[in-house]
Amino acid sequence: MKINRAVAGLALAGAIAVLASASAEAGRAAGYVTAYSDYGNGQVSAPVRHAQFGFQVKLPGGPWIYCETNSLFLNRLLSHSDPCSDTLRRQSIDFWETQQEEQGGPG
Repeated sequence: MKINRAVAGLALAGAIAVLASASAEAGRAAGYVTAYSDYGNGQVSAPVRHAQFGFQVKLPGGPWIYCETNSLFLNRLLSHSDPCSDTLRRQSIDFWETQQEEQGGPG
């Protein structure tokens, strides 16, 4: 009888740990963003989460990266996209065009 109570107690503790872990993971999710290419490369959607130093977006098939923020006031004022969507666009569907822009090439 004591063994059954011990097993039941362990099972209950394990279930609570699993639920707490799932709850903590869900608390980190912040939603999804969709990025549209500036160069006709289509669109992509990805999850966004809260991280230690701000928001992160998950690159398709890749790592989580921090969303870039533009420090230029005028660019932020005129921009209609959020930083995570722009980061996703620049680091995925418009990656090569972004590289060309940053190196001063045609664009």
